[in-house]
Amino acid sequence: MEPLTGFRASVWSCFKFLPFFCGLLLLGIIKGVLFGPWAWFIMAIGISALVLGLWPMHVIWTYYCIIRTKLVGPVVKLLLLISVSGVLVMWLIVGVLGSVLAGLAYGFLAPVMATFDALGEGKERPLVHCFVDGTWSTITGGCTVVRDMKDMLLHSYLAYMDDLRFHEPPGGKPFEIRVLDIPGAVLAAACGLLMDGIMFTVIALYKFPVMLFKGWKRLIEDLVGREGPFLETVCVPFAGLAILLWPFAVLGAFLASMISSVPLGAYAAIVVYQESSLFMGLSYAISSVSIFDEYTNDVLDMAPGSCFPRFVYRKNQASVESGPLSRPASFRDKQDGKKAPARITSFKSSFDEFNPFKLLDHLFEECQHRGEALVAEGVITPKDIEETKSGKGGSGVLNVGLPAYVILNALLRSAKADSNGLLLRDGCEITSDNRPKNTLFDWFFDPLMVIKDQIKAENFTEEEEAYLQKRVLLISDPKRLKATLPHLPSLNERKQAEIDAFARRLQGITKSISRYPTSKRRFDDLVKALSEELERAMGGSRSVRGSQFQKLKSGLVRMLSQRSMGKTTSIRGYDQEAQLNSNASAA
Repeated sequence: MEPLTGFRASVWSCFKFLPFFCGLLLLGIIKGVLFGPWAWFIMAIGISALVLGLWPMHVIWTYYCIIRTKLVGPVVKLLLLISVSGVLVMWLIVGVLGSVLAGLAYGFLAPVMATFDALGEGKERPLVHCFVDGTWSTITGGCTVVRDMKDMLLHSYLAYMDDLRFHEPPGGKPFEIRVLDIPGAVLAAACGLLMDGIMFTVIALYKFPVMLFKGWKRLIEDLVGREGPFLETVCVPFAGLAILLWPFAVLGAFLASMISSVPLGAYAAIVVYQESSLFMGLSYAISSVSIFDEYTNDVLDMAPGSCFPRFVYRKNQASVESGPLSRPASFRDKQDGKKAPARITSFKSSFDEFNPFKLLDHLFEECQHRGEALVAEGVITPKDIEETKSGKGGSGVLNVGLPAYVILNALLRSAKADSNGLLLRDGCEITSDNRPKNTLFDWFFDPLMVIKDQIKAENFTEEEEAYLQKRVLLISDPKRLKATLPHLPSLNERKQAEIDAFARRLQGITKSISRYPTSKRRFDDLVKALSEELERAMGGSRSVRGSQFQKLKSGLVRMLSQRSMGKTTSIRGYDQEAQLNSNASAA
């Protein structure tokens, strides 16, 4: 009998794998039922306690920083104080309810995903991992989430508030708004919120079944043809789970469409202020419905364009619409010549590439490697580590200078290798193609690429690179910087100013990275590792010094004892001689 090929083979492999998939799913659900409530309890109680406990501090400190900031004028401050009151009240409600929902989702999904992930490549004894993974790790993961939330509500929040409070306005003039445009902006925002809220909901509800059945059709086609996320066997469980949970994804997209109506509708106020025209704001409020409908048509591969009216809402925008009911060009028409997105060839490889948290792991591993070398050289002192551990910040050499120093070395390495992206120490290269598709990561990656190109254009010598490295590492400690910077006769004022600019920009990027989620926890682990390395180094030196001190102490004891014995002998001899003289005189 000939083996099955083509479509029949794909269907047979699907049905053959189905019992295995159902068994893993059932095991994951059982673990979710057993361990999920504990993770939910930890996250719900922990995050709610943080939100409620820190809320008074957030209220007082937010008001204080807005009042003291120099970036905006009095009118803007008044508007910010009014608007931030609603945000703080909403945060209190969203934070508590979000902690409960996030705890439920994490407590149930984490064991299920860990069960399927136990069959990944490189895992030894997968049968044991199927039962063990997702049990205790789910509980510890809940504690980690609470810790990261605490770092965000304290460390990141205070850092952003300090920027608001201390930064000087560009050009020395605070930003102020035109008071006469405020009523029109408020009216346009109200109309935009009302219209977008209703129309976005209607459009999303109309396209809900389209997204549901088209998504199922695409996933089933990939399952039968072993394409996309079903290409690798290890990824089949995840893709099968995606088929089962696809309705929840569609429901999430529906809710996201409703939520997106809030910022898009409120943007009408910005249009009114920028164009100084209420008519332009109302035109945008109507046109935003067409823009949303056109965008969803392109995402769902439906007919291009939109039947809703689209007006000109910018004065410098050319009038391309002939009437209110005209069908504007599709977003796809605007992207002619661009390569169409291809199907995912490997679900697992794309997951590894597009994970920004793994890049943070690379950064802090390199920080530990470089930091241990700097501790051994004496550049990082015990005072730096103790001040950082105590939370004082100190000189900033460890919490700001060291990560900037590591990033600078990566930029120098990439510039020398003529890399198109960022070359890591282990040989991995981050380019514009495989970088994480994350807006927060773009804020860091694009400026770093600009700095790398500028460093490459400068073509620094080895002495100038060493000067730049010292400048980046110790820029927060001017006294130590002045004492350790080498003197370079070839360094003119222009190049020195450029080096100083590089150092300041790298330190600014490092401060922004320190506010990224999970960065504070990773940095605390780094400080702990450097502290242990310092203790080992100091312990070795102390043992050598201790043996030398014992030898010195024993030598002093012997010397003093010999001197005391000699002195006693001389005293005794003197007494005997005096006694003989007295006897002779008496005779």
